[in-house]
Formats: sequence, structure tokens, C-alpha cells
Amino acid sequence: MNLLRKLLFPFAILYGFITSIRNFLFDKGVLKSTSFDIPVIAVGNLSVGGTGKTPQIEYLIRLLLDKYQIATLSRGYKRKSEGFVLANENSNAEILGDEPFQFYQKFPFVMVAVDADRTNGIKQLLSEQVTPEVILLDDAYQHRKVKAGFYILLTSYDDLYADDFMLPTGNLRESRSGAERANIVVVTKCPKILSNEEQAKIRLKLKLGSSQQVFFTFIDYDEVIYGKEAEIAVNEIKSEPKLLLAGIAKPKPFFDYLKNETDECLTFPDHHHFSDADLDSIQEKAKGKKIITTEKDYVRLKDSKLVSQLYYLPIKSSFINDQQTFDATILEYVKKNLEP
Repeated sequence: MNLLRKLLFPFAILYGFITSIRNFLFDKGVLKSTSFDIPVIAVGNLSVGGTGKTPQIEYLIRLLLDKYQIATLSRGYKRKSEGFVLANENSNAEILGDEPFQFYQKFPFVMVAVDADRTNGIKQLLSEQVTPEVILLDDAYQHRKVKAGFYILLTSYDDLYADDFMLPTGNLRESRSGAERANIVVVTKCPKILSNEEQAKIRLKLKLGSSQQVFFTFIDYDEVIYGKEAEIAVNEIKSEPKLLLAGIAKPKPFFDYLKNETDECLTFPDHHHFSDADLDSIQEKAKGKKIITTEKDYVRLKDSKLVSQLYYLPIKSSFINDQQTFDATILEYVKKNLEP
């Protein structure tokens, strides 16, 4: 923890007090939460960014897609549109935000919507001619105006909420006690091999209730990078000189997975909108080499001047163990809450 963050400790105490009062008022019904008659699953975190919400939402889409009509509802962070927007063939990353646009491109049969007001967003989705049977709320753990039927809380293996503190001293959006609302806690970005003993230690550290389930996942990379007109095996591209580019919260694992000693790594802020000057600078640094980026960044860059040398590496969330238990828990919740 750096000195500035330590000096801001009194503000962290004040912020924690304010968020605790807010949660108390929602818990007691003083502040209104709206619930809905269909399954609503909220995915989020206690900390600021970087826990792997996007691959978790995509995992849930794949799990439910063959059985149900699904909708995803996101805030659409840093989009240039306002209000409720339902994705269509004219949508792009500027209209939807990068992550929702990524969902729309990968899963064309899923209803993808954005609205900062999740209550209004759900009502709008339910007023469409074709209505969803399940709604996945992206990054909505603190959006208490909607009372979801099921909560999935994500926390990174190397940055557990149990080891963190409130903003601005730490990275928590609300107190650690907010984890009590979760039905499931997923420890993300774990090593591929994590012993049962270490899993047990993490469970104890998280201090969860007896009814709450904990699962452990790791980031699994595709074996291929994809460009507009070509696909290249990752084991081939690793040894080739290239420029690695990322505008995500925690890019180090992405860089470490692909880079060799000759590669240059360029980092931009999360959800960065690339200006013409940025594109010129990237192109100059690439010097004609291939540019490998994340899937989230690719949706913002695929129509730019970089496209001829631009590729992306998809990721997904994979379970270390107990995947069948996780799947069964989600499917049971959805089935139970769709019954007449």
C-alpha cells in the first residue's frame, strides 16, 4: 500500500460507513429493491475491476444458451449512447461499450442490452416482442435497486477481498461483509493446479456462511489467435517478433502468456477509447509486425487502420474442480424459478 493510500485512510473509513448505511437501508426495505418473476443472475465483485466478469458471463451464456432465451444487461461503461439500448446489426462498441459488444458478436442469438438503470433495463427487456427467460446482470453486485434471484461474487486469487480494504486506501467498493449476499463465490485467476489444502485455506479466509458455495477457476487461453482474415497457432506466434497491446485492468497475465524477450508491451487504461494519435503511435511502434491484443480491445480496434496487422487472443473461465456442481446449481436455480 503506497503512502498516499495510507494517508487517505480516514476517507476509506467514511466511504465504508456510507456504503454500509446504504446496504442496511436496502436490507431493511427502507430503500426499494425491485424483484422480477423470471430468473435474474447478478455477477460482480466487491473490488474495482479485474476479477474476470466477462469470461464468467460468457461461461453462463454457454451453459444456458441451448435451453433458454437469454439476455445480458450491462451498464455499458464508457459508451457514447444513453439510456436503454438493445443491440442490433447497427451496434458497435461505441454504442454498447466494449464488453456488451463482445457478447453480441460472439452470441448473436442472445439479447444484449445496456442501461445504467438496471431496473428500467429489465422492464424494457420484458416489454420486447420476444422476451428473455433468464437475465444475466453484468457487474451489478452493488446495484441494489434490483433484487436479483441469484448472486455470483468474483474475487481474484492474488487479490482476495478478504485481504483488501475500502477505497481509496484499498480497492473495495463496499465492506467485505457484502459477500454475505452471494449465493456463490468464485475465486478467479487461480493457478491451474491448486491443492485441496490451499483451497481449504482460502475458504477459511473468505469467512462465508455454511450455505454459500465456493469454486475455483483459472483463465484458459485459446490455442489460436484470430485476425480479420487469418488464424495463427499460439505456439507459432509466441516465438515471432510482435507488439502486444492491452487496455484492460490487469494485463500482466496476457503479456506473460504471449511475450518473448524481443516483444514490446503497450498498456492503456481499462476501456480506453483509442484516438487517432494512439493509433498512429501504435502503428509506428509495431514497425510492420503483428499486433496481438485482447478480445475486449479488439472489438474497439477492428475497424481501425491497424486491422491488417491486428489479432486477438480469446480467453475463457475454466474450473479447477467441481464444475458439474457449479453447473447443476445454476441450472437448478433457473429451472425452479421458471416453473409456473
